[in-house]
Amino acid sequence: MNKSQDTQNIRQGLSTRESRLLARLAGAGNQIISVDDIETTLEVAPNTAREIASRLTEKGWLDRLFPGRYLIIPLAAGEEGRYTTHEYLIASHVAEPMYVGYYSALEHHGLTEQVPRTVYVVTPSRAQSREIHGVPYRVVTVTERKFFGYEPTSIEGTAVNVADVEKTLVDCADHPEFGGGIRELAQAMVAADDRDCSWATVGEYLQGLDNGAATKRIVFLADELGIDLPTRETLLESFTSGYSLLDPTRNEQGSYDSEYRLRINVNREKLGSMES
Repeated sequence: MNKSQDTQNIRQGLSTRESRLLARLAGAGNQIISVDDIETTLEVAPNTAREIASRLTEKGWLDRLFPGRYLIIPLAAGEEGRYTTHEYLIASHVAEPMYVGYYSALEHHGLTEQVPRTVYVVTPSRAQSREIHGVPYRVVTVTERKFFGYEPTSIEGTAVNVADVEKTLVDCADHPEFGGGIRELAQAMVAADDRDCSWATVGEYLQGLDNGAATKRIVFLADELGIDLPTRETLLESFTSGYSLLDPTRNEQGSYDSEYRLRINVNREKLGSMES
C-alpha cells in the first residue's frame, strides 16, 4: 500500500485573515485541522469557521478529508497544490483515542510480505469507518480492556499510536479476519521470533486480553512453529472448555484437537513449513 496520498488543486490568493490562520496552525505543527481549530484560532463563531474552511478548500489551501477535518496544503506544494500526506496521520483523526493495528501494524513492523489496502484503526470509542481519497479506513471498536499495547511512532514529525509487535500478534490472534487469516499470523510469528519478540510480553497481553480463542491460537501456532513460550503452562491452564476455530476466516470443518481445544480447519503441514 502506498503510504501517502496526493492531492492536487489550483490555488488562489489568501486574505490577510486566512493567511494568518494557516500560518498559526501550520506553525504549531498541525497538518490536519478541525473546524474547532479554526474557531479557536480566529475566535469566530462555528458557522463562520465552517465558511472559512469551505472557502480555503475552494481556494486549494485545505483538502477536506471528511466532515470537520481538513488537511493543510503547505506553501511547498506550489501553485498547483500537489501534496503528499501519510495515511497514518489521517488515521489518527478518524477516531480518538486510537492506534493503528491488525494488518496495518503487521505491515508497519515488517511482519508480512503483503501490502494491505485497508488501514485498520483500533479504538474504544464510537467512530465511523470511512473511505478517504480511495483508501478504506476500517474502524475496529474494542473494549477499554483490550485497548493497550501501543506506542507513539513518529510519522512525518507527528506522533501516531501504533500497536507494538507483541500486541499486533495478540490482536491478530483475537481477530484473524483483520490480519489476513491464521497463515498470515503464523508467518508474522516466525518473523517476530527472528527479531527477538518478547514472548513473555505476548503471554502477559493474552492474559490481559482474556480471550480464550486468541490464547489457544497463539499457543497452538507457537508449538507448531517451534517457538518457546515462557508462560505456556499458565496459558494452557487458562484455556476455555469450548472449541474455537483455528481460522475463523475459513469454513467450519476439520478435526477437533482436544489438547488445544481448537477445530483445525487449515493444513497443519503448511503451517509447520513456515518455521524458520
